[in-house]
Amino acid sequence: VQLQASGGGLVQTGGSLRLSCAVSGRTSDVHAIGWFRQGVGEDRDFIAFITLTGGSTYYADTVKGRFTISRDRAKNTVDLQMNELTPVDTAVYYCAARLGRTYLTSSRQYNFWGQGTQVTVSS
Repeated sequence: VQLQASGGGLVQTGGSLRLSCAVSGRTSDVHAIGWFRQGVGEDRDFIAFITLTGGSTYYADTVKGRFTISRDRAKNTVDLQMNELTPVDTAVYYCAARLGRTYLTSSRQYNFWGQGTQVTVSS
């Protein structure tokens, strides 16, 4: 399974960005796609996941109501719409694929990772 994240950039506080994760390879083995982020000197934190079968979604409290994860079957992408951004959201954002059905919020359980895309929110 290969993943490639894109869509990062520089945005002002209150602005929006849409990240996209292109998923290819043996996607039939993948149960969920997750988005994570990692600030400088910080741990890699869970943001959201979507299951590829039922389309179930789940969000971290820090982004609930501002971020939306969705799947575009035609494009084979999983997108992350980010609204009401603040400097706290500045980080490198990663998408990842999880083959198993448990621990979907744990970065350590994800099997494949994209290269990351930088999001910078200016004040």
